[in-house]
Parts: sequence; C-alpha cells; structure tokens
Amino acid sequence: MSEKAIRVGFVGAGANTRLHHIPKLRAQPGVVLMGVANRSVESGDLVAKEFDIPKVYSSWRELIAAPDVDAICIGTWPYMHCELTLAALAAGKHVLCEARMAMNAAEGRRMLEASRKASNLVAQLVPAPHTLETDPTLKTLLAEGFVGDVVAVELQAGQGKFVDTTTPLHWRQDISLSGHNILNMGIWYEAMSRWLGHAKRLTAFTRVTVPKRKDADGKMQDVKVPDHADILTELGNGAIAHLRFSSVTALAPSPEVWIYGTEGTIRLEADAKRLSGARKGESALKEISIPKEKRIGWRVEEEFVNAIRGREKITHTTFEDGVRYMEFTDAVTRSATSGQAVDVKPL
Repeated sequence: MSEKAIRVGFVGAGANTRLHHIPKLRAQPGVVLMGVANRSVESGDLVAKEFDIPKVYSSWRELIAAPDVDAICIGTWPYMHCELTLAALAAGKHVLCEARMAMNAAEGRRMLEASRKASNLVAQLVPAPHTLETDPTLKTLLAEGFVGDVVAVELQAGQGKFVDTTTPLHWRQDISLSGHNILNMGIWYEAMSRWLGHAKRLTAFTRVTVPKRKDADGKMQDVKVPDHADILTELGNGAIAHLRFSSVTALAPSPEVWIYGTEGTIRLEADAKRLSGARKGESALKEISIPKEKRIGWRVEEEFVNAIRGREKITHTTFEDGVRYMEFTDAVTRSATSGQAVDVKPL
C-alpha cells in the first residue's frame, strides 16, 4: 500500500480503543479514521463525536464490507474476536485485534489459519503492555547468562483487593463473553514467554470465590471464571515456574517476577518498570540500569501502520504468539477441571 492513505474502521470502541488505538492511529501519518460500529448506534455516536469520526455504522458487518475501509481495529470482548477477524480478513482488511485473542485455542487457530491464507494482509494482536519497557533488557540479560541456567520462576499478579460480594458481574467473569481467559493470566504468560519460552506441562488449581453475581439486568448469574488461579508448570528448558493470578488476595504486593538461575537472580517489578538482580557471591539485589533507548514501550499503532506499509514485520504480537498463549489458557482450564497435570499442546 506504500504511502497511500490507510483508512481505518473501529468495531467496539471500548476503553483501551479510546485510550490508545483511536488517538494513536490518528497520530500516524497518512491514517484516516473512517467509521465506528459499537454495541449501539447511540454509543457509537458518542465515540464519533469525541474523536471526530465521520460515520457511525448500525452493524459491524456494514463497516467491514465498506469499500472505503482498509483496516479494522477490533476492540470488542473476546467472544467476537474470531468472527470479526475472519470476516475482516475475508473482506480484504488488515486486522488489529485486542488482547485475549479469542475464547479458546480452537478459535485462535481458526484466526491464525485465516491470516496465513490472507498473507498479503497484516494481522496483529495488541500485546501485553506491562513489561514492554523492561523486555529488551531482560531478554539480553538472560541471553548473556546473567542468571546462568534458569531453574525456577515465581510470578505473582494479584490485584490486592478484598472479596466484594456486591460488585456486579463483569464481562471478564462471564464465561460466555471471555471464554477460557482468566484474569490477566494470558497477557502475563505472553510476556513471560518472550523471555523464557513456552510451558510444556502444568497443574492448575482455580477458585471462584463468589459463585453468583448480578448481571446488568439485576439477575443472579453463575460465575464460572475463576478469580484465583495457582499454576505449577514445567517450561521448555526444564525450569519450574509457579504462577499466581488473583483478584482476591487482599493487600498482596504489586505484580512481580523472580527468575532464579544457577549463577544469579533477577527480579522484575512490573508497576515500577524496574529490574534488579544479583549474581553468585553477592548478598543483595541491586537495581539494573535500563538504557533509555531500550525502554521502547508502547508502539502498537505505529508497528501496525508500518507493517501495512511494508516497513517492518509484526513482533508485538503475532497471531502465532496469540495461539500459544491461548493453548496455555486452555491447558489451565483442562487441568483445573480434571484435577490432573496436562500437557500444553504445541502450535
């Protein structure tokens, strides 16, 4: 498409789309915002007025079929990701899809297969953002042998909250909307796999602390998505990783990762975007300096546009990466349901 205008339509202008994708795509040279299709025309009107988007569509099918739209940004909940992606690729549109690739790995594989058949089109998932600034330095440290051979990993990502039985059912707690996705497990696994590779086998224990919550209509609904998960997994290099994701561990520390090796230890503090470490013979961790040029951070929309223009390839995040984290997500569900250790199916 070289330097021709890239005309973008938005299906599902949720919080992340309004915060990041709409303003940051508009800021890219040669990108034109064409239209939006939300859950209702009324909500679409509000988004269009806020961001000066010229057209509001009554259905996502009309937007995807529009001949003056080149790319679709999907900001819906996971239950629509597969259907929208397949339709957009079939219509010859590039796709930027929100994280939590799909409801399950089977849907993710359908999306990947469609993207491979439409190899002339760009298909990108929004990446896990919380470690983007630390990833390059962390990967370099591991590659250069700072910790030696990795033997154990501890990852905890709690939200530090007390249990609240009165909070209405959130879409992330609604299995019909979120599928096998649990809390922020998938995006943390995606980040971890950038540094350490993928899991081979796991055992998972999960819990639903509040079994029923009121939906938007005030009706009590069963909650089937866990609000706490403890996972013990063997990584491809033989290291053992203990992963905890929770929205009910009140006053828990901020999310962090510890990587233990034969020659050293690294600690990642996600909220502070800080690394610290120590090598064999040292008695305490010291902060590891991260060069400014390596704090790359969020550049999702720039990467998407550059990929369409043929200037770079998608790295954050490919559909292949998405299927891998959905395979992990499925494995957690299988293990928690069966009470057994399970293999993580390879792509």
